Amino acid sequence: MKHKTAYLGMSLALALILSYVEALIPFHFGIPGIKLGLANLITVVMLCCVGAKEAFVVSVLRIVLAGFLFGNPFGILYGLSGGLLSFFVMYLLWRTKKLHVISVSVTGGIFHNIGQLAMAAAVVENKALFYYLPVLLAAGFATGLLIGILAQEMILRVKRRM
Repeated sequence: MKHKTAYLGMSLALALILSYVEALIPFHFGIPGIKLGLANLITVVMLCCVGAKEAFVVSVLRIVLAGFLFGNPFGILYGLSGGLLSFFVMYLLWRTKKLHVISVSVTGGIFHNIGQLAMAAAVVENKALFYYLPVLLAAGFATGLLIGILAQEMILRVKRRM
């Protein structure tokens, strides 16, 4: 790929823009912690088109920068816990070459919520938070499905340009 650094910079910028857009969207179901995860679209596309190392760097930088720009230190902590777990699970699944991008994204959405819930339980020192797990699993499935469908379409277009 030509100009890989420029591509990485544009990917990070796009992920930050999507994080900002998501912060502006009044998406509330009365359930704390559920988000669309629009910026994860960039992570999934990069994982499939560019490579794991690049996708990992952009994902971590996006979580930290978005936390400083639009969130708070706890947002960074929860974002990293969910984002890192999600990324490693998606990476392992994608590496098998046996699953479709939508399945990988759905699994990533689910594990993102598991990582955040585990961190929240550790921070507040209360295992009772895991009663909330079924709701978060359903939300992770739904948002992962949406991101996976969008990623599939983006991947088709990105690969045509590469």
